[in-house]
Amino acid sequence: MLRERPRRGPLPPVQEHIDKLEKVVNDGNYYGAQQMYKSISARYASADRYLEALDLLHSGACIQLKHGQVTCGAELAVLFVETLVKGKIPYNDENLDRVRKIYNSFPQISVPQHLGDDDDVQQLSEALGAAKTRVEGCTSFLKAALKWSAELGIHKNGSPELHDMLSEYIYSESPEVDMSRVSLHFVRGNNPKKFASTIVNFMGKCYPGEDDLAIARGVLMYLSLGNLRDANYLMHEIKSQVEKSEQLEFPQSDLIQFIIYLLQTLERDALPLFRMLRQNYKSSIDREPAFNEYLDEIAEKFYAVRRRNPLQGVFGDFFKMMGGDVAM
Repeated sequence: MLRERPRRGPLPPVQEHIDKLEKVVNDGNYYGAQQMYKSISARYASADRYLEALDLLHSGACIQLKHGQVTCGAELAVLFVETLVKGKIPYNDENLDRVRKIYNSFPQISVPQHLGDDDDVQQLSEALGAAKTRVEGCTSFLKAALKWSAELGIHKNGSPELHDMLSEYIYSESPEVDMSRVSLHFVRGNNPKKFASTIVNFMGKCYPGEDDLAIARGVLMYLSLGNLRDANYLMHEIKSQVEKSEQLEFPQSDLIQFIIYLLQTLERDALPLFRMLRQNYKSSIDREPAFNEYLDEIAEKFYAVRRRNPLQGVFGDFFKMMGGDVAM
């Protein structure tokens, strides 16, 4: 006679597990706690008790990150977002605050800048590796959150607040900053003043010739989304902040002159002038291949000039960004 498998008893209130696993983490058994967070939260989710599964995963992500366990914390953070999706939990201010609390738990540690003896080189190598792990973990979490906010919220490109979080973390924590990626998220956020401050900060440490590219890229990205207001604000705010700085000068390159003329041109119905500007400043525009893609998008947004391939350019970049690549 076959013996029946013992049935699991009813699930207790989730706070019992939260308290128990918090003690396990505090005792230093990070891996053991991680497996229990995953298995127990899965039981609550399979019983359609999604809110309790979320409480457990949220607690686990925050406490693992608090203890510097970035890989474990990031895994639970992604599971938290995946459970939001499975439970069809809507994007709202309350749930955004929960995502923000996890985001704020990710460590923010400055990478050493100066090399000395061999020990310093080893320390730098370890710091760079740890920084890469942090950025990849936080990026995976926030990209998952962006997809959730687009699917179960009102923003088709994802929550502006989440875009701001991702851009700020990538810029502040990446060992080698990719300003294209930083800008791609900032222009979908709602904090152009912070974006301007970030560009000004970048201008203070970038290589010669990269400062005007960073300014032009930000303006063109805003314009490619049809956002003339924030494009103008960004340009004005960068100038204002640079003027207050004793170390920086606002670049006076042909590319910047083109951007100034372009902003003025887009204030009116002047497609012939737009085309003339592109031709006259072609050599400056060609310094970055993506600029022509953005200008094609701008022509469509402001002058109804249809693109040959609507999935090229800025929207193609966005779809790629929302995909699986998280390389920094």
